[in-house]
Amino acid sequence: MLRRLHAEQPEGFAFTPANQAWAEAQITKYPEGRQASAIIPLLWRAQEQEGWLSRPAIEHVAAMLDLAYIRALEVATFYFMFQLQPVGSVAHIQICGTTSCMICGAEDLVGLCREKIAAHPHELSADGKFSWEEVECLGACANAPMAQIGKDYFEDLTVEKLSALLDDLAAGKTPRVGPQNGRFASEPAGGVTSLTEFVNAKIKLNASAQLAQDIGDSVKRIDGSEVPLRAPWQGGAQQTAASPAATPAPGADPAPQAETASPGTKPAALDGPREGGPDDLTQIKGIGPKLAKLCNQLGFYHFDQIAAWTDEEVAWVDANLEGFKGRVTRDSWVEQAKVLAS
Repeated sequence: MLRRLHAEQPEGFAFTPANQAWAEAQITKYPEGRQASAIIPLLWRAQEQEGWLSRPAIEHVAAMLDLAYIRALEVATFYFMFQLQPVGSVAHIQICGTTSCMICGAEDLVGLCREKIAAHPHELSADGKFSWEEVECLGACANAPMAQIGKDYFEDLTVEKLSALLDDLAAGKTPRVGPQNGRFASEPAGGVTSLTEFVNAKIKLNASAQLAQDIGDSVKRIDGSEVPLRAPWQGGAQQTAASPAATPAPGADPAPQAETASPGTKPAALDGPREGGPDDLTQIKGIGPKLAKLCNQLGFYHFDQIAAWTDEEVAWVDANLEGFKGRVTRDSWVEQAKVLAS
């Protein structure tokens, strides 16, 4: 299947403050020089935020990881988990159409989607709330036919059950995930023949489905409020998005907050480049166009400025390169700048 970027693209993309903090924490999982390994979780977070992956979102993630744009595009267009076009604001329905589900009625579910959502896959419904597609095996063959909606599986479906699910979703309800015919998981449709203590204990949902039910979250997209902003492997107290420090006041610039809490000493900065224009900072290995622009915003335009940084000043810059923290030390900017300046 040919996968191309959508014809209509937004002007730009930026993570929310909470998602930006989450993304920066993910990058720290990987060894120095291996930050590109964070490409899939960051692309997924961008999709969770917006519902789909736009070109500006893909390029934003690439810039955060100091990757050529084409490398991020290769990943986004290869994996079918990434949606390259707008999806329904409430839910995107993925109907499994492989053998087991097809035999058990998946074609009828697809027919319902054509009738109730849109005539063609990836088209938005008239109200913009839903979209759908047929996908390859989702691995729930014992519970065929089934569909993935949001982060969860809805199994043992019939046309009537899927229609009711769509009605509930449209009404803002949180439908019960998992099997829709009363099964606990994937036990025989005729009833359990072993482990009957589960039946006696009246356990109606498996752990994953029970959690989704308890928190009322099955199709809700990740918005940054679900996870600590500070990853456990970074040490220190965890902040949640609901904590005061996580959400800046309306109109506030987060940069001064980062500066006051930063280690080291801020280097001397310039209000603008000297006569003759700025140096091409991308000649320093590890600095791409996005990072060069950020350096200019901080008042650093020339090789000799960077070449003169002390250890204390390097520590400050490393801590204030939002989205690129630690790059000065990692890529030995000062040593490179000394050679370029000379």
